[in-house]
Amino acid sequence: MISEKTKIIKIGHDRTCSCEPNHINCMTAKEWIQSQVAIWELYYEKRDIRDKNIHPAVFPIALPKKCIQLFTHEGELVLDPFVGTGTTLLAAFDLNRNAIGFDLKKEYVDLANKRVSQDKLDIWSGGHTSQQIAICDDAHNIAEYIEPETVALVVTSPPYANMLNRPRLNKSIRGDLRKNEQFLRVQQYSNDARDLGTMEPKKYAETLGEIYKGILPLMKPKAHSVINVTDLWWKEGKYGKRMLVHVYLIEEMEKAGYELRNIIIWDRRNLVNKVGIFGWPSNYITLGTTFEYILDFWKPS
Repeated sequence: MISEKTKIIKIGHDRTCSCEPNHINCMTAKEWIQSQVAIWELYYEKRDIRDKNIHPAVFPIALPKKCIQLFTHEGELVLDPFVGTGTTLLAAFDLNRNAIGFDLKKEYVDLANKRVSQDKLDIWSGGHTSQQIAICDDAHNIAEYIEPETVALVVTSPPYANMLNRPRLNKSIRGDLRKNEQFLRVQQYSNDARDLGTMEPKKYAETLGEIYKGILPLMKPKAHSVINVTDLWWKEGKYGKRMLVHVYLIEEMEKAGYELRNIIIWDRRNLVNKVGIFGWPSNYITLGTTFEYILDFWKPS
């Protein structure tokens, strides 16, 4: 619930487990070892939204779930600054963590809250005392809702700059299959100037840095912040140009006061089928749809 006098949300943020104080998560030693491999292969499940007419780019519940398992304890608070359709909230519910998400689009916020409510009806939640809520507001305003040093993890997959702000050519799909219902459609999230999806890559990274600078005081010491992002190929000149979005973002996050701890590769090869041929026969280009970056920062103690 939100306090009547302020926007501060009254939500749990303390551990409810019995882990040792110096443990950063509830994992066993065996689970910890399995998670140290820096290449992740993730799968979608039935609850994941795959319909691009609902949302053009949803990440699987498995991604925030793995991050929540790695960097939080039961009862702690998770934040998603760009919650979209509520994927992070569902993962937090599954793992009995409290969670708050923000998004500019009311349609996404309403859908996120509906999905969480439906999950609580569909899935037996015995022993789960956590709360999950999505709020419609600009991520720049997050500090108005959350008390300082209460967030144990920030995890999100923000819009990938202005990647969607152009007609979809489906170049990652085999030539004879490209003209599907998404072909030549512009699937931009919105035309709101505050929308990260309207920004060119460097402006995008700078804006994320501004937002995360405001989030930093809300995080507990050594709390982690995980951002899923990908680089872009931009049509510039004859051969195009690689836009190093993950590099720009690392630079801006460090300026904002974060420390980079890990770079994880999301191996997406299991999700890519019937791919097209890029650059053949004269211009070698790696198939960007086969991997993305998962950047892990923390708040220095």
